[in-house]
Amino acid sequence: DPSGVGAGAGPAGRSKGTSPGGGGRRVFSPAGEFREFSRRQLRDMERLFRQYDAGKDGFIDLMELKLMMEKLGAPQTHLGLKNMIKEVDEDLDSKLSFREFLLIFRKAAAGELQEDSGLHALARLSEIDVSTEGVKGAKNFFEAKAQAINEASRFEEEIKAEQEEKKKQAEELKQRKAAFKELQSTFTQ
Repeated sequence: DPSGVGAGAGPAGRSKGTSPGGGGRRVFSPAGEFREFSRRQLRDMERLFRQYDAGKDGFIDLMELKLMMEKLGAPQTHLGLKNMIKEVDEDLDSKLSFREFLLIFRKAAAGELQEDSGLHALARLSEIDVSTEGVKGAKNFFEAKAQAINEASRFEEEIKAEQEEKKKQAEELKQRKAAFKELQSTFTQ
């Protein structure tokens, strides 16, 4: 159905009533709306979102955001946390949906977050230091984000390779010991 697919991306396209056959439920497609992020980046951001969504309700509320900021090493005041939510809370429910969470990173890349805001700190501390990349350089931001993700996956691959090597060495040692015992038993009989 061409009447709405891809037409008018952004917040304006969200308020056009209910989708046909959807029963009033909107389906959010991060890859469609946030094309500036790769699928891998979106998965990593979703993982981060789910990690701090302690209630598993699909939202990060005030207390979950407080905990998240503390764990990231940038604790905020109660008012600061409320302001963080207010800055991207499009549906005014005083909590962050995954879409609103992604808006934080979009705004950080576009340089729309104040340097001293909690959201700027969140975007900066979530794997990539925005200040070293220059908030205005969206291209650099995304390249650095992708590089950070690649480095993390390369690090994981190195760990896996080391573990495989250790397993292989342990197996070889086990086989050598078994062969030695077998050889030893032929001499002791």
